[in-house]
Amino acid sequence: MIEGYENTRLANFRIGDHDAFELMTDPYRQELLVHCYRMLGSLDDAEDALQETFLRAWRRLDSLKDQASLRAWLYKIATNVSLDMLDNRKARSIPTMIFAPSDPQNPLPAPINDTIWLDPLPDEYLDGLSLDPEAHVETRESVALAFLAMLQNLPGRQRAVLILRDVLGWRALEVSELLNITAAAVNSALQRARATIKKQQTELALYRLAKVDDTPTADLLSRYILAWETADLTSLIALLREDAVLTMPPLSAWYRGRAAIKEFLDAYLFAGSSEGRFRLIATRANGCPAFAVYQLDENGDYRPVTLQVLTIVDNLVAQMDDFLYQDDKLFSRFNLPLMV
Repeated sequence: MIEGYENTRLANFRIGDHDAFELMTDPYRQELLVHCYRMLGSLDDAEDALQETFLRAWRRLDSLKDQASLRAWLYKIATNVSLDMLDNRKARSIPTMIFAPSDPQNPLPAPINDTIWLDPLPDEYLDGLSLDPEAHVETRESVALAFLAMLQNLPGRQRAVLILRDVLGWRALEVSELLNITAAAVNSALQRARATIKKQQTELALYRLAKVDDTPTADLLSRYILAWETADLTSLIALLREDAVLTMPPLSAWYRGRAAIKEFLDAYLFAGSSEGRFRLIATRANGCPAFAVYQLDENGDYRPVTLQVLTIVDNLVAQMDDFLYQDDKLFSRFNLPLMV
């Protein structure tokens, strides 16, 4: 009975029944969106890619051989859509991959409001996703900002091979069929991609993320919030690794080390009477703890300032990636209030 129902649904799918199309493809929508995000480094671009993927799938229903191959068929379309988009779009990154560290005594540069920055990904997009046991990279690690930045430095086809093989755990033959290349070419591309990633990794731990639900991490995050909300800069700096990094896209400026970060924060955010100036709301992004930061305005309201994504290593903050608030889209995407 079930087999007959599935055959009927597939038949309707292939003759262009849109309800059948949505019923069969919707279960893959979320994982395809995350796949496109890994490929493109931008949630906006990934949403565009997903829309184009389903448009192409609808137009090419006759090319689907059977229901068992539906997932691979959709991944093939999504991967090729992403590769096409990469031909016409700039690579996404974070300031540490493009610019030298800044001197906190220098004035802040103007923002670079161009499509060169990685977008943060709400962790809710990862809910329910599971990887093949053959995958080399865990789900949270596969969307960590440091890992994504390294991915964006790979040529498109190498990027696709690395994601399909090491993140999704696909076999070489499956990837060769998806990309229409030989298995030998897949293995060669994978070797080159892995070598490039390894060369870029100054510290593997930057994307081997701490578990966020353990007691030491929870305690660290509680102290982090308290330090911000009481303007206790000394306590805040004590929570950072000695070589910690602070970035602030879309600004190109970034700072390395406790001393530089302390000098910057003291000059720009914690100067004068700062206690009560900031409020933090916890969220999660890119497999990491994150905070929406709000600043008190002259009317007594707290307005959005930045979305902070924290990388925690050895129970200290290794990196703070602060995505500066520019419009409502960023906070709305994380279901965060626009005023507290």
